[in-house]
Amino acid sequence: MTDAERKLWSLLRQRPDGLKFRRQHPIGPYVADFACPEIGLIIELDGGQHNLPAHQRRDQSRTEQLERQGWHVLRFWNTQVFEAPDILGDQILNSARSLKHRRHNPSPP
Repeated sequence: MTDAERKLWSLLRQRPDGLKFRRQHPIGPYVADFACPEIGLIIELDGGQHNLPAHQRRDQSRTEQLERQGWHVLRFWNTQVFEAPDILGDQILNSARSLKHRRHNPSPP
């Protein structure tokens, strides 16, 4: 794991909002940095190489494929873990709560 992944893992393993996250979670041909299968949330941390056009296209394609499978993907830069951990944590928690609410209260057909 990178330093950023270790730092985020130290937060996620405390089970925010009672949710269990897994690290390096396989999903089909992909391996998510962090995933919470209970609510269908994936968290990806990206380094500078993800600024390259080839990486951006691959990341976009991967995100689209995972979303078609029902996952919600959050992407953050590694630097955000160190520079704005509270904001990152709030974004993750807000998304997790929204997804949790939708899973427990689905819209009628």
